[in-house]
Amino acid sequence: MTATTKSLSVLRRCTVAPASDAAEQSLPLNYFDMFWLYFHPIERLLFYKHPCSAADFMETIAPHLENSLSQTLRHYLPLAGNLFYPLDSGKPELRYLSGDSVAVTFAESNGAAADFDYLTGNHPREADDFHLFVPKLPESTADSGSGCKKFPLLAIQVTHFPAIGIAIGVSNHHVAGDASSIVGFLKAWSSTAKLGGEAEFAPPFYDRSVLKDPTGRTEIYWNQMRSLKFGESQPGPITPTNKVRATFILQKTDIEKLKKQVMEREPDSIHLSSFTVTIAYFWSCIDRSTAEAGEQIGDEDTEFFGFAVDARSRTDPPLPAAYFGNCVGFVAAESRHGVIRGEGGFFTAAKLVGELIRDKVNKKGELLSDADEWLVKFGPLLTSRAFGVSGSPKFDVYGVDFGWGKAAKYEAVSIDGDPNVSISLCKSRDFEGGLELGVSLSKRAVDAFAAAFYHGLKTL
Repeated sequence: MTATTKSLSVLRRCTVAPASDAAEQSLPLNYFDMFWLYFHPIERLLFYKHPCSAADFMETIAPHLENSLSQTLRHYLPLAGNLFYPLDSGKPELRYLSGDSVAVTFAESNGAAADFDYLTGNHPREADDFHLFVPKLPESTADSGSGCKKFPLLAIQVTHFPAIGIAIGVSNHHVAGDASSIVGFLKAWSSTAKLGGEAEFAPPFYDRSVLKDPTGRTEIYWNQMRSLKFGESQPGPITPTNKVRATFILQKTDIEKLKKQVMEREPDSIHLSSFTVTIAYFWSCIDRSTAEAGEQIGDEDTEFFGFAVDARSRTDPPLPAAYFGNCVGFVAAESRHGVIRGEGGFFTAAKLVGELIRDKVNKKGELLSDADEWLVKFGPLLTSRAFGVSGSPKFDVYGVDFGWGKAAKYEAVSIDGDPNVSISLCKSRDFEGGLELGVSLSKRAVDAFAAAFYHGLKTL
């Protein structure tokens, strides 16, 4: 593993406001949003191979990105605004006011071209090296007129790698929107940058009144969150993280073989999908590698694998696919470490995840049936041995094309700071029907996981 550049030069800091004629907008938080009030910022990083000179970067590319961002923000006003958090009475809400804007940084990497290739590889790489290229959200400020603290929701950094490419780093407060909403924004921005006025994308849907809340979950969540008395969102990953990042690929043939093995053991009884077997395979590999990773986990220790589910089609009535904000439900499979670690652990994990999707996710009315208790139910998982997923096979992040072609690499940087072990998951860049799994662990844990992962594939 070779260290990459440790510095970059900031070329320009600016703010980008929505294009003219943008009306002020306020959005109340619903219970889906409240869940993320204190969560750390979400940081995404896309690398593009696009050789250009420093002059071309600053004189042509930067102004074009600013202009297309301004045009896009006309449709995504909340992202240019702030979270207003009351210091006394009232509930938090998102507000866009005239004059609000997004902080944008243009920078240049001081490293060699080899650094770009190093960062965009799949092999283990120092996690800290990626944090140079994602911006921090601006600090909160007091708003005396409203008696609130204001938290910016979005920040962007564009970094030039001389003669080889460009990285676009995006940080957002999770309360602004889930992955469906933020990836939708990125695709709208990139499409506008690539096609200009001919860009076509579904405009975001903002009407919060369509989400019904008969049991008063929003009030329940707000009372629970307010009692925590944080009043601040949590910081992102703190460096040094003492972690390395690595990417593992499951090709379509691997996934089909995993499915076939499960089907032979569990015919027609569970929801068998690429997601099911991918999660189960990761879970079994990470547990089989704990001893080699230097972890002492008892066989009787309980552990969980949790994941978020897009709830837009599962509310009553269903929400439009273009609904902007947070709209994810939560489920978690539970087992004992020795069961998942042992022989047949993959099949047990697949059965647990598949049954959970069949009975809780896909059965009408079940996903949200216990939503009143999510904070109480899932909060303790933060201090348990638990795994989670950032992203989804449904999101084609490599389809975010600014006119430079498909991204060379996607990294979910914020998993470095997750309280439990999280993997990033997205469609494979290079293999049709394949999936990419990103991990952020200690060097020893990554090496141990890699050994289990590749050994398992050889024996399929």
